[in-house]
Amino acid sequence: MSTSLWDAPIWQDSGTWIVLGISLLFLVVGVVMHRIIMKVVRSPQAPPQPLAPGQDESTPPP
Repeated sequence: MSTSLWDAPIWQDSGTWIVLGISLLFLVVGVVMHRIIMKVVRSPQAPPQPLAPGQDESTPPP
């Protein structure tokens, strides 16, 4: 008689399901963060703002 791995008592333990849920959550968050970061990196840069009259590059804008 062979028993299946799915019949093992570990699948009846609530801790197993908590660990699997947290692992899945980390994977989903990682994929979402990757997509957001790649979208920001690939977005075109904003053109530089022109300097006001009488303002040089060493003074910060108001």
